[in-house]
Amino acid sequence: MAVFEYRGMDAVGKPVSGIIDADNAKVARQRLRRQGMFPTEMHEQKAGKNTRGRGLNVQIDFTKYFQFVSARDIAVLTTQLSTLVGAAIPMVEALTALVDQAEKPGLKVILSQIKEKVNTGMTLADALAEHPRVFDNLFVQMVRAGEKSGALDDVLERLAAYTDSQVKLQGQVLSALMYPVLMSCVGLGILVGLFTGVVPRVRTLFDGFGGDLALPLLTQVVFGFGDLLIGYFWLPIVLMPVGGWLFRRWVSTPKGRLKFDALRLKVPVLGRVHRLVSVSRFCRTLATLLVSGVPILSALEIGRAVIGNAVLADAVDGASRNIQEGQSIAVPLKASGQFPPVVTHMISIGERTGELERMLTLVADAYDNEVETALNALTSLLGPVVILAMGGMVFLVAIGMLLPMMGLSKLVM
Repeated sequence: MAVFEYRGMDAVGKPVSGIIDADNAKVARQRLRRQGMFPTEMHEQKAGKNTRGRGLNVQIDFTKYFQFVSARDIAVLTTQLSTLVGAAIPMVEALTALVDQAEKPGLKVILSQIKEKVNTGMTLADALAEHPRVFDNLFVQMVRAGEKSGALDDVLERLAAYTDSQVKLQGQVLSALMYPVLMSCVGLGILVGLFTGVVPRVRTLFDGFGGDLALPLLTQVVFGFGDLLIGYFWLPIVLMPVGGWLFRRWVSTPKGRLKFDALRLKVPVLGRVHRLVSVSRFCRTLATLLVSGVPILSALEIGRAVIGNAVLADAVDGASRNIQEGQSIAVPLKASGQFPPVVTHMISIGERTGELERMLTLVADAYDNEVETALNALTSLLGPVVILAMGGMVFLVAIGMLLPMMGLSKLVM
């Protein structure tokens, strides 16, 4: 089957649009007419294709460039699919229901293509693997393990819980940073307004007195910074993209990534939060994969990919080598010095008792709570710090402009 985007009118002449899957355009038009709609435009959709027409007559749908499948979309989709599969609904019918419920056209097209592949005999995991930007390796491997073990509904239920927890964690991080970032933008806007609007006018007033008025050092610094901001306003516009490009190139190299990730772990307060988030993500991912029946080496490889830090990932590599040699996971993690002692201790207990999945889940739950506490504390701390910093800078600018006025009053007297 193919996927078509259509535009037209309903029975009362109201404009309608949407997406429908059919063998060809003719069948799609017939289905729409049976539903009381009269299509005026019909375009076949393909993943990654956002154009219509040919040659110079091509029409680009720019709105689709601003539509993306978020982690929240995947979490909702996984929960719905888990419910449908748990109710013993055939996979093709379950995917059809997901296509009908999807609100984003891009996601609707992807789900329609997955349904088409599954309908031709492809496994769900293989069909999902053809869309790596939407369904990552963790998602695909868990679905594959569920299909092989015959417990796909249970695996999807665990996967839904995992995606929900990741979305919640991302939301906590974003909400913690939102207020400080907003205050920083407001403060910077105020400073730019002072340096470009107020400071030049005050300086013009002082320049009228020639050399009779001696400007304090703080005032000279304020005026100099204002001249720099006005005369070289283009410099940040040029340097920031160039610096960002050079930074991305450096971080994209293995050596640069390792140094940068090591630095991230050493940053006061934020480094600890980053470590907690990475370790929690690794433990929960590993536990979810092991419970779903994924082999330990494959689970470690996927856990290494989602950990988000090259330093911690190297420690996981050591654990993988130990497993291949028939040894423990906890030993190389402890030897690296990058994983907290409680983590390696719980993993060691889990290996000895055969309850590794349960221990990893306990660690992930504990660290998620600790991350939430740390983020709340960080939010309450960053807000006042940003306000004090911006207020202090505005105060210095104001003092720098007021000090010469005191000397000006003496000249007048």
